[in-house]
Amino acid sequence: MQNHDDTTTAPPEHTENAATDPTDDFTVTPYDIEGEVDYNRLLDRFGADRLTPEQVARFSAPPHRLLRRERIFAGRDVDRFLDAAAAGEEVSVVTGIGPSGPMHVGHLSQFYFAKHLQDEFGARVYIPLSDDEKHLLKDLTLDETATHLRDNLRDLLAVGFDPELTRIVVDTADADALYPTAVRLAKGLTPATVEAVYGDPANVGVGFYPAMQATHLLLPQLVHGAHPTAVPVAVDQDPHVRVCRDLAAKARFDVEKPGALLSKFLPRLGGGGGKMSSSEDVPGILLSDDRETVHEKVQRHAFSGGQDDLEAHRELGGNPEVDVAYQLLYAFFETDDAVLERLAREYRAGDLLSGELKTYAADRISDFLEAHRERRPADGRDELREAVASYRLREDERRRLRHDPLS
Repeated sequence: MQNHDDTTTAPPEHTENAATDPTDDFTVTPYDIEGEVDYNRLLDRFGADRLTPEQVARFSAPPHRLLRRERIFAGRDVDRFLDAAAAGEEVSVVTGIGPSGPMHVGHLSQFYFAKHLQDEFGARVYIPLSDDEKHLLKDLTLDETATHLRDNLRDLLAVGFDPELTRIVVDTADADALYPTAVRLAKGLTPATVEAVYGDPANVGVGFYPAMQATHLLLPQLVHGAHPTAVPVAVDQDPHVRVCRDLAAKARFDVEKPGALLSKFLPRLGGGGGKMSSSEDVPGILLSDDRETVHEKVQRHAFSGGQDDLEAHRELGGNPEVDVAYQLLYAFFETDDAVLERLAREYRAGDLLSGELKTYAADRISDFLEAHRERRPADGRDELREAVASYRLREDERRRLRHDPLS
């Protein structure tokens, strides 16, 4: 739904300040994360607001573990989203993925949280898959991104979204619906903004891509009319939200600025800051990993907060704050807060050994992944095509997004 006469006016989001601050000893951009991230300094740089206990309590009772454990810790326009949801009004959620490889456990939480918001508030969920971005940024052909995309789709469908309230869009497959909006947004996107927010683009496609990303975030409103939208993403993706909030007004769309729910990174197995990846020397835990593989990766690679030998550990105890096995449980894979408190207490006291904590974490992760994989559609193109059909844009929804100069 587009309005060519009215505009939602608001001050800019200061996107020129979204690039890396040279005074920081860490780097956080949509394409690069390095160092030990100071989340307080990052919020100051990005201008987002830390969630308050009152806001957390409004999401559900009890709040989702990602909220009550402050894994989702900041946001934009959160009260506007919560007010509309509490009133039973239309709300939507947008969160996606770039198909550059198999999904790992670091990808999971945002999609399961989106499913939680759908269950709690009847939120529409739009899931864009940016195969074009990964082709432009990485050494991947479109055929290779297509292979990864099909695998990623099976994992997205396993989350269990309501097909009546969920749309999955693919940039290259749904270009007829996405490109007209991206063109209008691109007109307000200057090279200076792209360079300030993302760095010097590697090619003209990367320079254009922020307009496509902004299109993703506006899709629910362009199809269903203006309403509050939340974008649950890791904090490194917040610059995309900020750019969109500026461009939406410049393009004279009749929409509300999309809000955001920003999460901390799931840690690398090897520790040392940054976020989990499937393409590093220290491997990530893939959604396809069986129980034996998960145990091997956690036991071998997960950074330990324990002492160097048994006697010292019994005397001095371990530190769950830096122990990656514990942090994985805390971040997502242990649902019971009382169990987490017991594990931390026993670990600090030296009663729980690092190997025992790793075994417990590997079992919980494996339990979750096995249940997740059981819900994946069958591994075949025809089966996947049939499974995803009810999640594609309907023809009437496509018409609302298209611009046909010959019609």
